Amino acid sequence: MRHTTTLLLAALLLAGATAGCSSEPSYDDTVADCVQALKDRAEGSKDKPDACKDVKDDDYTALLMSQVLDDNGWTDENGEFDMGELLEDTTAAP
Repeated sequence: MRHTTTLLLAALLLAGATAGCSSEPSYDDTVADCVQALKDRAEGSKDKPDACKDVKDDDYTALLMSQVLDDNGWTDENGEFDMGELLEDTTAAP
């Protein structure tokens, strides 16, 4: 898992933490399952995985953006967004 995804997931887990015990999976577990489902889905697929159906819309959007950054190689070795990588893709000769 890339650092960007890890940091984003950690932030979502902290934001989504809830008190109490339940036999149902926690929101944190749901988000983690969604992250894995996004990694495992077929390339080019735009369908929302079933594992993500209970993830809040804003959180799902953030997970998608993180996945796009990682998939396109727009992160550096520390998992941080690298504008240079993005610009390199846009200025490369066809």
